[in-house]
Amino acid sequence: MKKVLKIIAIILFCIITLLYILLTHLSKKPFLGKNYNEKLKTGGAIEAKYIKNGKYDVSYYEEPALHGFEKYEIYYPAELEHMEDTKYPVVVFVNGTGAKVSKYKPLLEHMASWGFIAIGTEEEYDWNGFAAEMCVRHLTRLNENETVNDKDNFFCGKIDFDHVGITGHSQGGVGVFNAITIQEHKDIYKAAVSLSPTNKELARGLEWTYDASKIDTPIMLISGAGGGDDWVVTGEQLDSIYRDIHSARVMIRRKNTDHGAVLHSADGYVTAWFMWKLQGDEEAAGAFCGSNAEISNNPLYQDIKTDLENE
Repeated sequence: MKKVLKIIAIILFCIITLLYILLTHLSKKPFLGKNYNEKLKTGGAIEAKYIKNGKYDVSYYEEPALHGFEKYEIYYPAELEHMEDTKYPVVVFVNGTGAKVSKYKPLLEHMASWGFIAIGTEEEYDWNGFAAEMCVRHLTRLNENETVNDKDNFFCGKIDFDHVGITGHSQGGVGVFNAITIQEHKDIYKAAVSLSPTNKELARGLEWTYDASKIDTPIMLISGAGGGDDWVVTGEQLDSIYRDIHSARVMIRRKNTDHGAVLHSADGYVTAWFMWKLQGDEEAAGAFCGSNAEISNNPLYQDIKTDLENE
């Protein structure tokens, strides 16, 4: 019996190791071209609107960071540098396995074009959400100081900490869960999106622990389905995570979309979610709310579930 259990343990270890290697391999591929959003198919007017770039010109700022983060990378509306008495909402990006923010910077540029300060790092392993925590701490520093590194700091007083969101893909989806449940600034987040979060069983095997039942932030879960099913989190596994959550929640799966493509393929709805939750955009809310919510009628998605009562 002991021999059988040992063999089973070895097999499970090999499976987990192979999955981890595959995750790392996928993450090292170039992710997005600058005009990724011009090529995406959409299935509804709201999705089509928010997959396009917003009205803001975008600028970029970076600052070196300690740890394995390398640097903080911030995309923001260019007008921020000159506006007075104006604050801008924030979206923090959490990286997947081996996926530095510099590999998918068009997503941050797109978010900034809709009026957000978008921030991420070069951290390659952020299942615990600590890089996201450090992004919040860094933004706090920028918001509170008129000068940084002996230079004038145009971010001072312009960061809206009452409207902060967070998103991440794969391992980064797990990082989202942990950033909003266990990190010091967990209560600062008013909205979250977890894209293809590593399923509970695989996460345990990789020692990326999380407890979705602790989530009290409005959250949207998105994964792929069919035609190269999202093997990191199947529909059943995503539903299991959804059922653990007791805050306002949405679950959707994009048809014919593999794991890697989930990072950007549903970006129209990711943007709409943050526009609604962080900027009060009622048109964006129509994607998710009401008896005729767009996601419920969009032919590109399946397994739609919503529970928005627990705001």
